Amino acid sequence: MSYVDEVYEGLKAKHPHEPEFLEAAKRILESLDPIVSKNEDVYRKNALLERFVEPERIITFRVPWTDDKGVNHVNLGYRVQFNSAIGPYKGGLRFHPSVNQSILKFLGMEQILKNSLTSLPIGGGKGGADFDPHGKSDAEVMRFCQSFMTELYKYIGKDTDVPAGDIGVGGREVGYLYGQYKRLTGLYEGVLTGKGLTFGGSLARPEATGYGLVYITDEVVKGVGKELKGKTIVVSGSGNVAQYAIQKAEQLGAKVVTCSDSNGYIYDPNGINFEVLCQIKQVERARIKEYANRVPGSEYHEGERPWGVKCDIALPCATQNEVNGEDAKKLIDNGCWCVCEGANMPSDEAAIDAYLAAKILYMPAKAANAGGVAVSALEMSQNSERLSWSFEEVDSKLHGIMVNIYKSVSETAKKYGYENNFVVGANIAGFEKVATAMLAQGLV
Repeated sequence: MSYVDEVYEGLKAKHPHEPEFLEAAKRILESLDPIVSKNEDVYRKNALLERFVEPERIITFRVPWTDDKGVNHVNLGYRVQFNSAIGPYKGGLRFHPSVNQSILKFLGMEQILKNSLTSLPIGGGKGGADFDPHGKSDAEVMRFCQSFMTELYKYIGKDTDVPAGDIGVGGREVGYLYGQYKRLTGLYEGVLTGKGLTFGGSLARPEATGYGLVYITDEVVKGVGKELKGKTIVVSGSGNVAQYAIQKAEQLGAKVVTCSDSNGYIYDPNGINFEVLCQIKQVERARIKEYANRVPGSEYHEGERPWGVKCDIALPCATQNEVNGEDAKKLIDNGCWCVCEGANMPSDEAAIDAYLAAKILYMPAKAANAGGVAVSALEMSQNSERLSWSFEEVDSKLHGIMVNIYKSVSETAKKYGYENNFVVGANIAGFEKVATAMLAQGLV
């Protein structure tokens, strides 16, 4: 049995009731086999993989809060501080009923590699609560956030652990969390990212994930001697990531013909009108079907996803597991030759297997959507300097980071004999830096 298999079997024995974490660990460990086999003696001697797959610390706590009717509730809160070898823990807080330890460990392990790929000094972590902010009043969300931070603040800090937003944690929630942290500690520091511009947030943060996705897609396309200009792109989602991916892709000369929400998708053969999309989603907060009522020639497809539309490039930007094996086959059959992920883990196992089997260009989320966490780290830098950089300065740094991520992933894949397999390249490139740091720091 190989060292990778031994470590995975050990994980299964220890954590049999954490299926999401086990599946993610299996995928990552398998892709690391080329580097592990070359360094097996050193890694075994230092129990490196055993330490890599186990979080340094998990904090679990109850979160009591009172709703507007005076009824008391208790939710579970978590922070998985997974790996600090290259910097303070960094990763989002997710407020959603599905949150549990298994999901947060799976996301935290992915975050270690994603953060490493940015080449910025940030480790990996994740956290959240099984609380659903949807349908709650501002006062209820504030009381929950204050209760959540009353426990979490003991374990975080600008040089220890810097959380950010994630699903269910947007600008409103970050504001309430930061206010309570400041109230409890008396410190005005960069301990949360995704803050408002008036209290330490960074310009270009809303655009970062979408812009970064297109910057790395541009590099992937250039890598095979093509260009983004003139290419047809399908995008899913209509939130921040999708909106700004559409804007940047169109600025670079591509034509984006779809966007979607949970009810259905829009097809616009003339290219999605960014201004109309933003009016519907950012201003009116309406459903995407409104687009078809306002833009002649566009079509709304109720209850469907856009993966059957003919395209060159697909950018899934909506949610986890939105592309399954059948969807991937449709994309490939309709001429799609490149998939880059804007959402976190939008392709399921069968979809990824289909991409790899068809040998299409596939850039996984940990590399393709790293622009968001990269600009979060740039927000930390601005907070430390007590400065605010211009939009252009942040955007330039973001572009450089995404170009370097592509180079690192592509060169690493080639180095280990997996040219254009960006799954292997991303995992090994991210892991290599973390492993080197862990070995240098001893058995900790």
